[in-house]
Amino acid sequence: MFTGIVEELGRVVEVVRNPDDSARIVVHGPMVTADAHPGDSIAVNGVCLTAVTIGGGSFSADVMAESLARSALGSLAAGDPVNLERPMPAHGRFGGHIVQGHVDGVGRIRARRPSENWELVEIDLPAGLARYLVEKGSITVDGVSLTVVEVADGAEPWFSVSLIPTTLAVTTLGARGVGDPVNLEVDVIGKYVERILAARA
Repeated sequence: MFTGIVEELGRVVEVVRNPDDSARIVVHGPMVTADAHPGDSIAVNGVCLTAVTIGGGSFSADVMAESLARSALGSLAAGDPVNLERPMPAHGRFGGHIVQGHVDGVGRIRARRPSENWELVEIDLPAGLARYLVEKGSITVDGVSLTVVEVADGAEPWFSVSLIPTTLAVTTLGARGVGDPVNLEVDVIGKYVERILAARA
């Protein structure tokens, strides 16, 4: 389990495409690999991946076709920055919110509105996800735990978040432009509640 507090801005070293539509990526991240071992989980832009090899401050991970189809990892190329987070230890502080690293869909930046000390970012929502968002609730964008400012329902739903200077400086969200894809994970608690209530009905 993760909390959406990015520990390090890593960089993609290599992306190797396989004939079966899967891929192996190599990511440089000295901080998250300092105490990591093969088999450990590391979130890359909000996607939980298993480290296969570790060495020289980098790790490799296999990305299955399902993960490529359900996330924006398929658009990564060598040199791209990525948000990295290790799983939260049992004795760790819960800095963000419950994040599984299981991406629900890919959104796209629809607008950016800079201010003096923060920036408002609007993101298009894939169909079916809007019902899990509430104002002042939590959402994960490219692995970053954020608070929802506004939710717009309708034929083309979207939501907005406010980014503080630190988030803009130490995560990929500071460089994302209009039209860029971002991984989205909604609050899992809402999905469980919906499932339970549906079963009771």
